Amino acid sequence: MPKTYRVAVIGRTGKGDYGHGIDTVWKDPAVAGRVEVVAVADENPAGRDAAVKRTGAKTAYTDFREMLDKEKPEVVGVGPRWLDMHHEIVSECLRRGCHVYMEKPFVRNLEEADYLVRLSEMTHTKLAIAHQTRYTPTLPVVKKLLAEGKIGTVLELRARGKEDARGGGEDLWVLGSHMMNLMSAIAGPPTACCASVTLGGKPVTKADVKIGNEGIGPLTGDAVQATYSFKDGVTGFFASRRGQAGSPSRYGLQIFGSKGVIEFMPGYLEAVHFLGDPAWSPGRSKAQWQRISTNGIGQPETIKRSNGLHTGNVAAVLDLLESIESNRQPLCSVYEARATVEMILAVFESHRQGRPVVMPLENRKHPLTLLA
Repeated sequence: MPKTYRVAVIGRTGKGDYGHGIDTVWKDPAVAGRVEVVAVADENPAGRDAAVKRTGAKTAYTDFREMLDKEKPEVVGVGPRWLDMHHEIVSECLRRGCHVYMEKPFVRNLEEADYLVRLSEMTHTKLAIAHQTRYTPTLPVVKKLLAEGKIGTVLELRARGKEDARGGGEDLWVLGSHMMNLMSAIAGPPTACCASVTLGGKPVTKADVKIGNEGIGPLTGDAVQATYSFKDGVTGFFASRRGQAGSPSRYGLQIFGSKGVIEFMPGYLEAVHFLGDPAWSPGRSKAQWQRISTNGIGQPETIKRSNGLHTGNVAAVLDLLESIESNRQPLCSVYEARATVEMILAVFESHRQGRPVVMPLENRKHPLTLLA
């Protein structure tokens, strides 16, 4: 019989809450038979009571450390979106031998990320992060099409954030993290980054650095432009400008090849399309975009489409449990989480140095704390 895991959930009502369903995923029928939610922790009394009702937890705590010590969960859902407590919460979980499924982004800087990677290795614990596009069944199909040369030689990856009121540095962290994670899933780890960060059209300086929303830490810039170098001559781009959101949104990743384009919208079951056009210009070529399903280009879908965020969480949790039992890394592991943070911070590090920077970054401190 499959093992039943003791699960605890940590939230912070009003300070990142429970993320995008990190608390309720454990009640899904596909997961519920594998887990028992033993407790929740939340410093907010009203939020804590509501979480007990949502999760069916048997007990609740104000202090998450007390919960970890008394309940001894095997898996912990770390829900808060805010970053200011991620390092502390996850450290306490891993130190006690708990596996973790957590909301993104990972942590605020590479010193925190490096510490959690080492701690995960030392305690033989698994950490999975909710970059849900990494779990979509369409991603392996896209990677197979790329390997088969369906769009020819891959030349460029282009991504943009949502470019709403968070555009620029905050967009890079909050939505850009999904794009960075997807870029590395397609092209592997980048080898270099060249970027600029501006505010009001001028390069940012130390005086422009503020503490960002949602516990992000040091933050600046209403516009960012970044170029990444990947293996095999592939170039990646990311940009975001505040107040320039499109309708429909431009938020997503486009993969440009010598024979065509694949467009990847982020999310577990969001649209993915193929354009067989070497000119990348359907207005001239009259080529038509075709939907990519789990069965291939223009084929019927083989899976039921439902609530994307919830279904993505279910897929991620099931993968985490399987990774624990088979002693492998989750599809979006602690290493992937760190790599995403590194791509984000490489933008600020390149701006700080005024030149391209080699990756992995030599500087592990937050670049914005070192601006002259």
